[in-house]
Amino acid sequence: MPSNALTDQLSRLKSVRVLCIGDLMLDCYVYGDVSRVSPEAPIPVLKVARRSAMLGGAGNVARNITALGASVMFIAVVGDDSAGRDLAAMLGAEPAVAPSLLVEAGRPSTIKTRYIANAQQLLRADSETERPINDQSAAEVVRLAAGAMASCDAMLLSDYAKGVLAPDTVARLIAIAKDAGKPVVIDPKGGDFARFRGATAITPNRREAAAASGLPDDPSDGAAAAMGAALIERFGVEAAVITRGDRGMSLITPEAEPQHLPADAREVYDVSGAGDTVAALFALSLGAGLAISDAAKLANLAASVVVGKVGTAVVYEGDLLRADQADAGSPAEAKVMALSGIVDAVERWRRDSLRIGFTNGCFDLLHPGHIALLEQARGACDRLIVGLNSDTSTSRLKGDGRPIQPEQARAHVLASLACVDAVVIFEEDTPLAVIEATRPDLLIKGADYSRDQVVGGDFVESYGGSILLAAIADGYSTTGTVEKLRQKK
Repeated sequence: MPSNALTDQLSRLKSVRVLCIGDLMLDCYVYGDVSRVSPEAPIPVLKVARRSAMLGGAGNVARNITALGASVMFIAVVGDDSAGRDLAAMLGAEPAVAPSLLVEAGRPSTIKTRYIANAQQLLRADSETERPINDQSAAEVVRLAAGAMASCDAMLLSDYAKGVLAPDTVARLIAIAKDAGKPVVIDPKGGDFARFRGATAITPNRREAAAASGLPDDPSDGAAAAMGAALIERFGVEAAVITRGDRGMSLITPEAEPQHLPADAREVYDVSGAGDTVAALFALSLGAGLAISDAAKLANLAASVVVGKVGTAVVYEGDLLRADQADAGSPAEAKVMALSGIVDAVERWRRDSLRIGFTNGCFDLLHPGHIALLEQARGACDRLIVGLNSDTSTSRLKGDGRPIQPEQARAHVLASLACVDAVVIFEEDTPLAVIEATRPDLLIKGADYSRDQVVGGDFVESYGGSILLAAIADGYSTTGTVEKLRQKK
């Protein structure tokens, strides 16, 4: 797909609003180290270092939609418990999500807790119920959906078999979308897809497709085509999109030959949440009016990116553009990220127990003094983030005529350095917002600063981080170089 076509398609996705309904869950991660076996049983002892939590299930679908600049109207059911309140707070903090959470007394919210040591998952513990939501909750889900559908471009039903999408509820939801002339995308669970009759597209994985179609779980293209055709005929859906792991994805429709898209992942770290990404991209694409074949290509590209991330991750526009141009583009381009992408990268690095450093500056006319500081910074951490003042920010700080190089050129030069792992451009006079969002373990500035002058120093030290004042190489100054050039004119 040419990058200009991809850019146009991604731009169209940003105006889409998706009505997302399904099973919401809390994905919890407990990180630590294992250095001994328990004397009580032959099991490892995890020494807990930190914990984190994020939206999972249908919540991860919503995160994938908003990560690409689109918006979500979200309907789900939670319990009257602390996990339910945490989920409500997380959804409320998502600016592009308009949530309608129903609280059902006596029903536990779904929690999936993963215990991780040295980037390896030791155990997953699930707290959940699979019983259907009660009749009152189901009626309210349908009522809310009927009220929201007119202002949405597509409906996405994210089924994790936790009780929200019972057969009667699903039938009524699909009817609401079809009556409004809007596409319906289903990410299904279980082996009985009869309740999804009338859906525009269904996105099972190969194992789910085999179980529902009654055909052997065969990895070949021909088997995928046969499964898809059986699903369409048996369950009355318009298209089947079968995800096939390292063999990519297959799109089967009655009108065209099966389309088999090969997997394009450079590295596979974690396939959890990949189905959420595929469903999200399909709903966004159909909601934007893209052809179903283009929707499949976008979803496959997104899947190739998300499996290279750890945990229930999301895909950003920059991820897709870089993946599309992976062979032709510069590796440096992948290091220049928006703040949301930086935060996502930091979370992945932390899961690998990496020490994260941060430094910042204008870096106009990069010179050996800059290189010396950056190399010292990278030598003290495992991953180095560089905050770069934007053009307007640099002009405010340095005066008229600065910067000499525009921000994208400065960012590209920084990202070309082996000692720099990520670059983020900020508009403010200081990088405090970036520091607060990324919470680095180490904050680095030149030794010409005192510790109390380092922006964000107090914040970083408040949670156990530290400050490094790096030695300055004498004789180098961008301001001095600019002044010499002006004098020669």
